[in-house]
Amino acid sequence: MAGFSDQLRTEAKPIWQSIFAHPFLQEIKQGTLPADTFRYYLVQDYLYLEGFARTVAMALAKAPDSHTLQELSRRVLTPVERPLHQKLLGAAGVALEHLSTSAMSPTNTAYVNHMLKTAALHGLGPTAAALLPCPWTYHSLREEVGASEHPLYSQWTAFYVGGLLEDSVRAWRSFVDRAAEKAGAEEREAMRQAFLTSSRYEYLFWEMAYRQEAWPV
Repeated sequence: MAGFSDQLRTEAKPIWQSIFAHPFLQEIKQGTLPADTFRYYLVQDYLYLEGFARTVAMALAKAPDSHTLQELSRRVLTPVERPLHQKLLGAAGVALEHLSTSAMSPTNTAYVNHMLKTAALHGLGPTAAALLPCPWTYHSLREEVGASEHPLYSQWTAFYVGGLLEDSVRAWRSFVDRAAEKAGAEEREAMRQAFLTSSRYEYLFWEMAYRQEAWPV
């Protein structure tokens, strides 16, 4: 029987199709993406993951029982992508000291604020729904985009093609599905809106990186 996360994924299909067709990802696969564009993306994604981690920490406080608390604790203590970013930043020629002086872009700021606001105003269901599109879309890159043969980009695609986000996706889908089983119509709608908004921000994140978005003033 399909869970609520399956329903959300089906509704978000047009958004996700646009994500996987984005020129950033297609040029990653082809090895034609400009290096400075990739460096911009790495810095912004590194900063984004801090916001993601803060939202996960807020979700931890919303655990309805000890079993869920233990499961969420593993998500807090498993910064899956940080080691990858540190490795790639070095390979791309970005000093870690540069991160402390880098500003989050407008889109990145808005995306993180969306997740934090959802966690602040809602329970675990909508919070998990807001967090889920990030690992799920990245995990889906293995089928939708595939590996790159570029010396640097292949290191990035190998992480996702190798399925290293599988446990993360399974966990967040479980949080969403279990919360939806007990949720009323209003909470399920909040979960739906949180998931679709994060999916749209996933698309906008690639667009932001491709254009190397900056604050206009």
